[in-house]
Amino acid sequence: MKMLVPLLLTALAATAPLVADGQPAQRRSDAQDAWDARRQGRLLPLREIEAKVVPLMRGAQYLGFEFESESGIYTLKFLRNGSVIWVAVDGHSGQIVGRAGD
Repeated sequence: MKMLVPLLLTALAATAPLVADGQPAQRRSDAQDAWDARRQGRLLPLREIEAKVVPLMRGAQYLGFEFESESGIYTLKFLRNGSVIWVAVDGHSGQIVGRAGD
């Protein structure tokens, strides 16, 4: 039985779908897309955007962000008094372009 588990795991890994470059097929993360765009000079650094927006959200806990690579919009998420607040920020200019919640 102890030998069966490693053999099954090896067989499973061997049958995983691959893309052309040999990496397992998976969607790239928002963070990776944002990092690539920042490195190419197309976006402001996330830390710069956070430094501008987080202080405006007094009394709210910063939960993290999502990034929409097609539009270049960062959506920062906050929690205040049990309500989720989303703040949309243009990653090119750093301007707040929308807010929802609370």
